[in-house]
Amino acid sequence: MSDVRLAEQWRDAIRDSIEDGARFAGLFGTATAGGCRLTVLLAVDGGFELRSIDVVDEGDGLRYPALTPVVPSAFWYERAAADLSGVVPVGHPRLDPLLLPIAEGSLRPRPGQNGAHLEESAVRTATPPGPVEVEGRGLFTIAYGPVRSGVAESIEYLVETPGEDIPRLNIRPHYKHRGIAKAFEGRSIDDGVLVAERVEGIASATHASAYVHSVEALTGTIPPLRAQLSRVVVAEVERIANHLDVAMKLAEAAGLAVANARFAWHKESTLRLMSALTGSRFGRSFVVPGGIARPLALSPDEILDAVRVLRERIRPDAALAMKTPSFLDRLRGTGRLDPARAREWGALGPVGRGSGVIDDNRWSRPTDAYGLLVEGLEPAVEKTADVLARTRVRWSEIETSVVLVERACSALREVAGESSRAHVPAATGTAVGWSEGPHGEIVYVTELQEGRIVRCFARTPSLHNLVLLHDVFNGDVLTDFAFNEFSFGLSAAGVAM
Repeated sequence: MSDVRLAEQWRDAIRDSIEDGARFAGLFGTATAGGCRLTVLLAVDGGFELRSIDVVDEGDGLRYPALTPVVPSAFWYERAAADLSGVVPVGHPRLDPLLLPIAEGSLRPRPGQNGAHLEESAVRTATPPGPVEVEGRGLFTIAYGPVRSGVAESIEYLVETPGEDIPRLNIRPHYKHRGIAKAFEGRSIDDGVLVAERVEGIASATHASAYVHSVEALTGTIPPLRAQLSRVVVAEVERIANHLDVAMKLAEAAGLAVANARFAWHKESTLRLMSALTGSRFGRSFVVPGGIARPLALSPDEILDAVRVLRERIRPDAALAMKTPSFLDRLRGTGRLDPARAREWGALGPVGRGSGVIDDNRWSRPTDAYGLLVEGLEPAVEKTADVLARTRVRWSEIETSVVLVERACSALREVAGESSRAHVPAATGTAVGWSEGPHGEIVYVTELQEGRIVRCFARTPSLHNLVLLHDVFNGDVLTDFAFNEFSFGLSAAGVAM
């Protein structure tokens, strides 16, 4: 084990920072010549801090005192680091595989080690039985997934139940692992955008923004205002589409065929608007280091007309759904995430804001032109902490997104002749970038060596929030499962990466 005293000091310093108001935002490992560098990401006023320690092999493997016993939200992150980097947190409460069930004795991918490839890591073909945490007469486990109905992502939920109630849920997302951390390595900063856009396809534009913000922070690049405003437009259109997708799925789960069809139509209209703006329904190949690849394809007036028509179509359908008894009965009181638990964990996005946790990077850590555009607006926050609260947050955010697009378009008229991209020099070093994606905070930590990516850690809201699905089945039953899952609005791809 590495120097225990130094590791404990590192752990205690992180705990003290969190007690003083910082928020735990992630942990990841980077391969070094002598072992692994563990880095903790802390959200602080105005930005993020990195706290690192080197873990070396002194004969008993890469081991260090676990952070989870003092920082519970490190639970999944330490499991992920164990899977990818082979670093063992001694004292972790449950260290079964999360992202990659590596065969015993096989090589680990070791992100940050040039030449170590995912295909050289032997993955177990047979998934071992999951943990059983609830015991008693008549209890059994339902393996829900990884193959499920429709086009649902591959993920396995192990539901421990006596038949209807759900006293415990375990989550296994590794079926969706694609080797994202290794895919970044060795790429140019421009090619890194292509990988970032595919970490979570539902949030391609805001992932690209978070990644390029890290590159721009490292190189000291300031994108032209025209590019910053255009990024805001694309990010908010992406947000509207994602919130409509959640509403569509909730309506389907409630058996409201007409509402499901209406919200699906609105979502499709939003994706077509994105395509008209950027040439891609997902807003891909638009955000680039230093700015944007090309100006928006629609004029500010055309964009304004489109988002206003969209808003006027959505409003009556949302209002009707939110006063439909058969819909409200399924949302109210279901999937309650205790506000104290949400605060302790640092829950992100609508999941956190539905439980009273006010932290939206558009206000608290504004990037691009958000600092100019959010004045007089406030983050949407609810306190009932259930599926209904998370749904209300999303409806409110759609309204806010339209206002932000309106303000951005007004400003775009004034900078029509500006360039769209600034030069980004090659650089060496590490920096953090972030954005507020549709489902919460996205953070990238990018390490460059002469303009090439050595290590890129993508922290998605899915990786941080999905584990909280464990905590929302308070008296809920199997037929509530879809409402709880859909209300989180997360992706298995964003967890497994």
